Amino acid sequence: MNELDLHLRHDLILSKDQIAIAPEGIEIITAVDSLIARVLGINVERISNDLMYQSIREWDSLSHVTLMIALETELGTKITDQIMLQLHSVGAIREFAQTHTIRADEGAKSAPSVTVHRGLEGVYIERSTITNIDGERGVLEHRGYNIHDLVEQSSFEETVWLLLNGELPDARTLTAFQEELRLHRELPATIVDLVRMLAHAHPMEVLRTCISALGALACDGQDESQEAAMRSGLRLIAQIPTLVATHHAIRSGREPIVPHSTLSHAKNFLYMLFGEEPLPSAVRFLDKDLIAHAEHGLNASAFAARVAIGCKANLYAAITAAIAAFSGSLHGGATERVLELIDAVGTPENAQAYVRNCLERNQPVMGFGHRVYRTEDPRVRHFREAARSLSLEQRDTHGLAIIEAIVKAMEPYSLYGVEPNADLYAGLTYRLLGLPNDLAVPMYVAGRIAGWIAQSLEQKSNNVLIRPRLQYVGATSRKYRLLSTLAEPQTY
Repeated sequence: MNELDLHLRHDLILSKDQIAIAPEGIEIITAVDSLIARVLGINVERISNDLMYQSIREWDSLSHVTLMIALETELGTKITDQIMLQLHSVGAIREFAQTHTIRADEGAKSAPSVTVHRGLEGVYIERSTITNIDGERGVLEHRGYNIHDLVEQSSFEETVWLLLNGELPDARTLTAFQEELRLHRELPATIVDLVRMLAHAHPMEVLRTCISALGALACDGQDESQEAAMRSGLRLIAQIPTLVATHHAIRSGREPIVPHSTLSHAKNFLYMLFGEEPLPSAVRFLDKDLIAHAEHGLNASAFAARVAIGCKANLYAAITAAIAAFSGSLHGGATERVLELIDAVGTPENAQAYVRNCLERNQPVMGFGHRVYRTEDPRVRHFREAARSLSLEQRDTHGLAIIEAIVKAMEPYSLYGVEPNADLYAGLTYRLLGLPNDLAVPMYVAGRIAGWIAQSLEQKSNNVLIRPRLQYVGATSRKYRLLSTLAEPQTY
């Protein structure tokens, strides 16, 4: 047992006797509540049946695994991945603990008449033919094609066609599609002026604002047809790299570079960012990067796009909503946070202490864990290989050494499904290409735009208004009192 494991088992959990000696159900609940409070680092007064995983900052994915380890030790029973998914609330944990100690609490209250699925976890809202994700086996497929085959053998343009149309293109179709994308790369002068006004804003804010502005300028912005949405989607796929590169040039004191008329999508993107034709190795890396990031099912940003399209908003509005969601640090914004993690750790020797400090303060270790995968995210393989290759090519292995030391420090959690995710290595690859930290997420967007559009088009093809409900638990039947009756005015 290593030092981290000893720390977790000794400092974060109660002694086994405190649960084992409890003869009554209420005593078991009290002991379990104390354990939960101590592991999460919160006051026991906050513990209630309704408190759920990810409903508070302290109960994140890493804390959830820590809690499962503590329960395993205290109860002397194995918590499988399936059980772990079920123990998503204090109520469920209390019931599980009572079942696995001396006796079940016969006086337990019946389940409420309304089942609340916080975060819509485990809820299926539609049938889809776009992306298959098997989180247990670590499988990711687009339209039936394995992500490894697409990354290693396809191009971004070919993968985009597959996502939007359901089948891989033949050579003639692919050539025509590549030409169509090239024709849409340039930005209207009005948008370039807007970018100049936003020169000092975060690149994600610029993307969100400018895509909304592109929608206002689009001549078919109010056309609700599937064909109009497809046209808008192709323009956005072509223009997002130009937006990112234009903003980066302007804030760096340079004039933006006009998109190249013959280069591939990935090669043109790098050309606009750096002002010169890139090395073939960089082009191939970025092509793989865009494919790996292109689509990932109904994540938060894709859901935001579907909600907007479900309301019959146009595609520009849907993509604006998706980018707003994606920018958050619990979603795409995590890629930028991983670069901050590398800088905060500083040296590989500090990794173990950094991880321990995060655990003690109930803070997540960025770049680890995923809401869907119970094993390694299949995309990680490609980002890890790219990070290692670029590190050797650039003769700069410092960042990679820090990441690998953090992975080593997090090994005890890999047994519980907290594996490195796609963010861990992706941000480092952008840094090795010579890009600043805040371009990590926009680079991700340049790939993910394909998935958002595919999701939006599928929603539009068989639309239904997405309208979940909230269970109201606040006050009722309160009597209104006029302000004048609450206090008499002062007389001076």
